[in-house]
Amino acid sequence: MSRITARRETLTMRVQPVILIPALAAGLGLLLGGCGSSGSPSSAKSPGTSPARSAPGAGGSAAASSIKANWVAFFAASTPVSRRVQLLQNGQQFQSLISAQSKSPLASSASAKVISVSNVTATQATVKYSILAGGQTALPHQTGVAVKQGGTWKVGDASFCGLLRLEQTRNLPAACSSAG
Repeated sequence: MSRITARRETLTMRVQPVILIPALAAGLGLLLGGCGSSGSPSSAKSPGTSPARSAPGAGGSAAASSIKANWVAFFAASTPVSRRVQLLQNGQQFQSLISAQSKSPLASSASAKVISVSNVTATQATVKYSILAGGQTALPHQTGVAVKQGGTWKVGDASFCGLLRLEQTRNLPAACSSAG
């Protein structure tokens, strides 16, 4: 192998993750994610079910379980756009963007792995997660927020806007200007 070919392969290997992360965030936007205190995304509710809700007065464990199920569903490639909109704080403001991103070829291989759900209050929780593409970690150890809106735990728009900023989305929805 020539020196130039070896150098080109080395550069390609270095550049791919840099290109992949923004493309992943763009293409996966709403198809990414996962959250929860432990377990795999396969233990979450199927995307076709209605959003998980915490029972009134439910403890942190029940809330964490609901947060995880909804976070995983939000980022799952098989979840319909209408459901993703329901699972995102202020989701209606992001509907056209979510719809456009769902058509990305990268979207079909996206998922997220939840590392933990912590700091659960009556209205908010911290979610640590990694974004996966084709089963491989593409964006590790992200920290996001879940919010309880209308009785349902949802992916916080601040978390989604953070991913959109990471992928340098132009014309961010107005909701991103007020989201952390």
